[in-house]
Amino acid sequence: MHKRVAAIDCGTNSIRLLVADMSLSPAGAYLVDVHREMRIVRLGQGVDATGRLAPEAIDRTWRALADYAAVIRASGADAVRMTATSATRDASNSDDFLAMVRGVLGQDPEVIAGTEEAALSFRGAVGDLPAADGPFLVFDIGGGSTEFVVGSVRDHAAELDGAVSQDIGSVRITERLLPSDPPTASEVDAARRWASGMVSVGLDGLPRGSLASVRRVVAVAGTATTVAAGILGLPVYDPTRIHLSRQPVDGIRRMSDRLLEMTRAERATLGYMHPGRADVIGGGSLVLATIAEALRTRIGTSELTISEHDILDGIALSLA
Repeated sequence: MHKRVAAIDCGTNSIRLLVADMSLSPAGAYLVDVHREMRIVRLGQGVDATGRLAPEAIDRTWRALADYAAVIRASGADAVRMTATSATRDASNSDDFLAMVRGVLGQDPEVIAGTEEAALSFRGAVGDLPAADGPFLVFDIGGGSTEFVVGSVRDHAAELDGAVSQDIGSVRITERLLPSDPPTASEVDAARRWASGMVSVGLDGLPRGSLASVRRVVAVAGTATTVAAGILGLPVYDPTRIHLSRQPVDGIRRMSDRLLEMTRAERATLGYMHPGRADVIGGGSLVLATIAEALRTRIGTSELTISEHDILDGIALSLA
């Protein structure tokens, strides 16, 4: 059985679209990309401080979503699902955002809980990995939150042992603790202390003993893939080089230190850097390094697998 599906993931920092042809068989569901696109709209601008979505942030998201809706209509997609995550969960005026989406897309977005966000990320992240490599720990650093999920793949289906969402992400930590350009040493120290505590609470929230069974750790989303591009020394962003690459914990920490020492303008000159990520990648990389080092201490992890496939692919697969 074949059908065309469209998935939209609207997070704190970016909004992304995937139109794909899905094949369904006894062996499972598989996706072939038709159109994949990402735009930085910073929907979560200021939400950590104000508790509200800024009008200009909703407007930026509206412009991107209108273009996505046109692509979906032209593609003839049979099914569409849009999810919204951390910034929308946190905002007191989320009804304004929901009404905007309804007017543009013709349907409501699903404002999903962090645990469902984690489950969808897991499903997308492990799709290209051998089931025998599991159990897996997948984590997704977003703009406003980070999700951790432990699980396995059995009979072509994901089986989750547990999932946790923590309110720490690249935008939130930058706005809260890293305001200088570049961040000062005292700001970085404070950010590391906060990140260490948040990561520890998140990992402790997973079911007792589940971490000990993990055989492969997978990092997904833009922070992890951008840091991997830096470690690989790519002149331009190349998802084929990044996808399923294995990056050492020490290399991640060194790359994070380098990014934190750079100004936003210096980061923006890096050939692999998306322009909308340059101002928050320092904070995001700090969170990534903190997680990597915590996992090395707890379970002896020496490297992370970096996946280009994540919640967006999971949303598409959920339409099977």
